Amino acid sequence: MATTLTGRQVAELAPDGWVLVGDGLRTCVVTGGFAAGLALVDAVGAAAEQADHHPDLDLRWGHVDVRLWSHDAGGVTQRDVELARTVSALASDAGLTLTVAGLQSLELALDTPDAARVLPFWEAFLAYRRPEGGQDVRDVAGRLPPVWFQESGAGEPRQRWHLDVWVDPGEVRGRIEAAVAAGGRVVDDSQAPAFWVLADADGNRSCLCTWQDREGEEGA
Repeated sequence: MATTLTGRQVAELAPDGWVLVGDGLRTCVVTGGFAAGLALVDAVGAAAEQADHHPDLDLRWGHVDVRLWSHDAGGVTQRDVELARTVSALASDAGLTLTVAGLQSLELALDTPDAARVLPFWEAFLAYRRPEGGQDVRDVAGRLPPVWFQESGAGEPRQRWHLDVWVDPGEVRGRIEAAVAAGGRVVDDSQAPAFWVLADADGNRSCLCTWQDREGEEGA
């Protein structure tokens, strides 16, 4: 099994135009049209078959989103970094550009005093599956956001749902400033740069998350 890289290792090794967010190493290739995107997908598919390592590709009219993640290792590995370099080269050869602007991944978290009591319901209701030993439920096809369960006190007068939005560390400050300017506030930054807790004007809380300062990694 391949060794999972730390967030800092990924940030140092990944080629320009790629960022690590919650669900993998990602980029967006700007194609300007469907045919150019389809040609790129074909080229990436051939390279992936040769490497026996396959990315998630989302082909749209003007761009192709690429996500790399080693499922057998449960994280980003050297194989993903190498395939990212290949994708970058193929895009460059085709005269296409990469961008990371706006790339993010979304998780849903449910506050509950008893996760074991409610998790089976959400697994059945969403037709998701619980990973072995996991405390979350996931879409088998990987199309929809995962749902995890956060322990809270039984009597806490707070919302039940909140969002975890994973972004590139370079986008956090601007995102926070925009949210505050739009009437929100920073509730807690004690765990930064791993995550910041923000709230809207009604007090509904959500988190902005990055790979930084997790499992002993230092933030930038």
